[in-house]
Parts: sequence; C-alpha cells; structure tokens
Amino acid sequence: MASREVSTMIKQGFISDPTLSLPFSPSRTTLPRLYSPSSSPPPPPPPPAESTRPSHNNPTLFEMMSEENLRGSKTMEESRRRTQRRVAKFLTELNAYSLKNGGLGPSDVRLTVVSRDGQRVPMDVHGRVLSEKSRFFADNLSQRREKGVSHTVEISECDDVEVYVETVVLMYCDDLKKRLIGESVTKVLALLQVSAAIMFDAGITSCLEYLEAVPWSEDEEEKVVSHLSQLELPGLSTPQVLQRVSSEPSTSARSDGILLNLLSGVLQAKDDKARQEMKTLISRLLRADSLDDDSLFDVSKDTLYHLCHRCLGSLFLCLSEAIGMEDGKRDRGVLMAEIAREADNLQWIVDILIEKRMANDFVKLWADQRELAELHSKIPTVYRHGISRITAQLCIAMGRGNILVPNESRFSLVSTWLDALYEDFGWMRRAYKSVDKKLVEDGLSKTILTLSLRQQQVVLLNWFDRFLNKGDDCPNIQRAFEVWWRRAFVRQYTDVDDTSQLQITVSSYST
Repeated sequence: MASREVSTMIKQGFISDPTLSLPFSPSRTTLPRLYSPSSSPPPPPPPPAESTRPSHNNPTLFEMMSEENLRGSKTMEESRRRTQRRVAKFLTELNAYSLKNGGLGPSDVRLTVVSRDGQRVPMDVHGRVLSEKSRFFADNLSQRREKGVSHTVEISECDDVEVYVETVVLMYCDDLKKRLIGESVTKVLALLQVSAAIMFDAGITSCLEYLEAVPWSEDEEEKVVSHLSQLELPGLSTPQVLQRVSSEPSTSARSDGILLNLLSGVLQAKDDKARQEMKTLISRLLRADSLDDDSLFDVSKDTLYHLCHRCLGSLFLCLSEAIGMEDGKRDRGVLMAEIAREADNLQWIVDILIEKRMANDFVKLWADQRELAELHSKIPTVYRHGISRITAQLCIAMGRGNILVPNESRFSLVSTWLDALYEDFGWMRRAYKSVDKKLVEDGLSKTILTLSLRQQQVVLLNWFDRFLNKGDDCPNIQRAFEVWWRRAFVRQYTDVDDTSQLQITVSSYST
C-alpha cells in the first residue's frame, strides 16, 4: 500500500497512527499469573511514555467500534450470569421440595430446557409429579413409561429458560398462591403463558387469581389484556380477571346517563376548588375520548343542551334577584358569587359543545336571550361581567371557524350581546387572568367581518364611538375597522348589487 494511501486512511480514522497508539490484538491478551500469599507480586510496569499512549481525545472509528462491542459483550455476559444465578436458585428450591416430599423417591426423569441461544439447564424431576400436574407431560410420559427405567425429556427453543424452570418448580409447590406473592405482573404473565403451554391447570388458576387480585399499572394493564386475549383458556376465570377493564354492553348504552349525573354533580358542587378540579378532569377525559374512534362512552348533544337550559334558568333567577338586592334580603357577596358561578358553569358546557362541534345551535340560543341581556344591563358591572365571557368565547370560536352558523344568527348574537361585552370588557380582563385580550379582540374582529357590509358598518361605527370614550376598557378592533373601510371605500366591487345605500352616521355616546 502506498504511503500516501496509508496517510489518508490514518486521517480518516480507519488506521491508528503507530506513533500515537500501541498495536492491539485481542488474540494476544495474556492471563495474569497466580502468586501464593507468601510471595509478593511484581512491581507494576512503568507508565507508557507520553508519545506511546493512545490518544483518547480523538478516538479512531476502529477504537469506538471496539469499545461499543466490548460494552455489548459485558452487558450480555452480566445478563447471562443473572439468569444463571436465578436458575441455580430455582434448582436449589426444587431439590428442597423433593427432599421435603420424601415419598416421591428418586427422580426418574432428566428434563432439559434449552434456550434459543443454546443454553441448557438439566433438571432431575419425578415423572409422577409432572404427569399429575401437567396434561402435556401426562400424555407424553405415559407413552414411553417403563418400570424402573429413567427417561430423558428435552424442551427446545424456549423463549425464557428461567420461566420454564420456575414453572417446573411450581409443580412441586403446595401453596402456589403464597409462592406468587411479591412477583411482578410481567413475571406472572410469563408463568401463565408457560403453564398454559404445558396444560398445568393449577398454575394457570393460581396465576389468574394473582392477576385478578393485584393492582396494575397502565403498562401492565395493556400487557394483561394482550396476553389473556391471545391465550385460549376455556372454562377458566379469564373474564373475571378482565372485569376491571371491560364491562357489559349495557354499560356503554347507559353512558349518557352516567355523564349527565357527573356533569350535573360538577355544576352543583359546593366546594369551588373541587368543582374546578373536576371540570378540568372531565374536560380532559371527554377530549381524549373524542380522539378515540373506538370510544363508546360519550356525551350526547341532548344532554349538553339540557344542561345549558338549566344553567340559563339559574342565571336568569340570579340576575332577577340582583335587580332587587336593595331590599337587603340577600348578601351582595353571596349573590355575586352565585352569578359568577352560574356564568362559569355555562361557559364550561359551551366549551364542551365547541370541542364536540355541537355549538352551532347554542349561538342562536344565546342570541335569543334578550330578556337575560335586558336584566344584565340593569345590574352593576361588578356582578355581571362573567356573563360576557360567554359572548367572547363564542366570538373566538366563530373567528377560528369552529362554529359555522348563518349570517342571521351571527348578526343576532352581536346585536343582543355586543353592547354588554363592550361595557364589561375592562372588568372582565382584569378579573379573569385566563382572558386573553388579544385573543378576544381577534375573534371579535373576525366575527364582525363575516357579516354583510351594511351590518359591518352598523357594528363598527358603534364601536368607533365607544372606543373613543372608553379606550382600553373597550375591545380594540381597529384591524376590523381598517378592513371594513377598505371594503367600503377602496375596493368597491361594482358587479355586486348594493341595495343597502350605505350612510355613515355617528351616534353620540353618553358617559
């Protein structure tokens, strides 16, 4: 090989530079000598010269591959040693059981378990025990049993030698349930699989009883369901084990009634902290169920709108009572909390409707609440501002395209509730940290711009006057105003018949 080619390969990392590292050959490793306690070991060799030390700052590709293979070999060796230690423990336990049951006599079967990688574990066992406990061994040993003659049985291609050996040990155990206490779910599933393969009925029953009684983690739950669905165990208690994760068909049919009770319980909760926690939990669960195509546990549209009407009725009664609160019959703080609570409940249900894409009808329902809007205008802002969050919530959803309703419903909504939103906006964004001012303004702007040009004019000229008088306490929808201006005066589409006869009028706003 030319010196130039060698130099190039050294630079690329395929050959170590002989001036920087010592040559290494795995076949030339030497074993350490043994010394008696009386003799002293030889002094350690001097450290290599600086120039002959391997350079670890920039290891070559060969060195990195060697280190990786060495680490992999050490890991495999450690795993094999752990398995050997556990197998040795089981064999010791097997001998103890054999001595305890002295009536069994000497072993007459040499059972060898062989793994896929060739690992062999021989065991001296009793054909009588195997035949009594396992229908697989009973069938196979009975065909070749001769009095006074020992037999050799080999089980090949085992996935896990350790589990097979432990299953044989279980055949000698008197109290299998006690023996399984403390084992992991994964281990018991493996024992169950081997027990089923050799038709060890007592082992199958004990493993199923263990799985039925012990708690599972989420990962373990998936493993249990997967294993039991693959095993064919006729006449055994598999359904009982799976009862904690499966239900009768009637349960899914009653899901809507269950959810109605759950949602109603949250709406009527007395502890506000617990109510907020359960709202968050149920919303998250319903959202997850909506993403699962196989989920049958869902809430119906009728149930959600039933709750909407209930919340609207409670809200109407609270506002009616708030108008006459000068009578002193109710504490103002208590009444204020009730109004905020009912408004928050209604907003939560509307959130679920939007998430489920069922909120179209609610836009019209909310737009038709003119009596409620009239009551709203007659009580102090400090009591009512939470109600305007519902209007903001709908405008955000419509601005995102998550609610699709006709123009009539959109204009009816802003006609009924937009003035209230203007009045409450300052209080609303200061009282609720969750209210995003920019998000509300963007949703409101986009909703207004979906209206007809004439309706845009009416709404935006009204906003123009209010914004000049209230400033930051009014939503800033200048972007919508600019788009309307451009549509009305700059980019006029002459091919569209305009029968609205636009007239710009500025209404006065009294502070």
